[in-house]
Amino acid sequence: MGSHRRVAPSGLPRGRTAALGVLSVAAAALGAVPGTSAQAAPLDETRAEVDRLHTAAERATEAYHAAGERAGTLRRQIRAAQDHVARRQQQVNTLRESLGSLAGAQYRDGGVDPVVVLLLTSEPDDYLDKAAVFERIGARRAGELRALRKVLRELAQERAEATRKAAELAATRGALAAHKKTVVRKLAAARRLLNSLPDADRAAYDRVSRTGRTALPLPGGGAAASGRAAAALAAAQAALGRPYVWGANGPSAFDCSGLMQWAYARAGVALPRTSQAQRNAGRRVPLSEARPGDLVVYRSDASHIGMYAGNGQVIHAPYPGAPVRYDPVGMMPVSAVTRV
Repeated sequence: MGSHRRVAPSGLPRGRTAALGVLSVAAAALGAVPGTSAQAAPLDETRAEVDRLHTAAERATEAYHAAGERAGTLRRQIRAAQDHVARRQQQVNTLRESLGSLAGAQYRDGGVDPVVVLLLTSEPDDYLDKAAVFERIGARRAGELRALRKVLRELAQERAEATRKAAELAATRGALAAHKKTVVRKLAAARRLLNSLPDADRAAYDRVSRTGRTALPLPGGGAAASGRAAAALAAAQAALGRPYVWGANGPSAFDCSGLMQWAYARAGVALPRTSQAQRNAGRRVPLSEARPGDLVVYRSDASHIGMYAGNGQVIHAPYPGAPVRYDPVGMMPVSAVTRV
């Protein structure tokens, strides 16, 4: 009687035959094309990592801009405080001169009263705390010394505030340096990854936009909401093709918020520097009602921004290596639309 067991092919152990069978079934189930899946996965991962690095760089860039604006504000406040301190010091000098003239008059009349000597000490505040002595001071001298005491107290407070702002400015400058270092590091890592791609894949990445989102209620064309919005859009369109450079706000290069600030400046509107502040620079409108010239803010942290150009498109400065261009409005999650 013949056996029904299948005989392993000559030269292959039975376990090896079983393994080949399992692999054959798996390959048939996957419908694999030799080489395609293995290449696609690393390519997709590389693209995703480049996008992640560009996103991180954008966030660091906007933090850099915010720190820069704060540093500018602090510098102006410190200059104003220094001017005020100088004026206060002049008041102190004038009051002390006035008290000195009283001492001189008393000397000419027959000697300097010990009370006046105490008045001219460097610590009149301590002297005034002695109520018994205060009663011996004439009305005029008492009034001038009270004024001096008040000015000295205010002068000390203003100097302390100027010192605090100077310390904050130093910390802000440190934050600026840290944000810049982060941006440079992230962009360098993204560039290295892009350079690791085959030429065709790298060229394709440079051509395509970020992944679009098609489930959004996209607005149509229509006219700009105002003359300034139309002028800003015309300025942004004039910048098409100019390169993305982090920290740049025109006219030859831009980052995302720099392009918006520059375009609206051409329309006579002063926008703040960061995308987070630009989000609040006007009135919010639904995405479905967006009109050309409106600002389209992306991600919940408002780390990217563009300008609605009509017909479901925005004009923006995307990321290093990609010039100012049009992209679908839904290329990233939209967090707000602002009409300036």
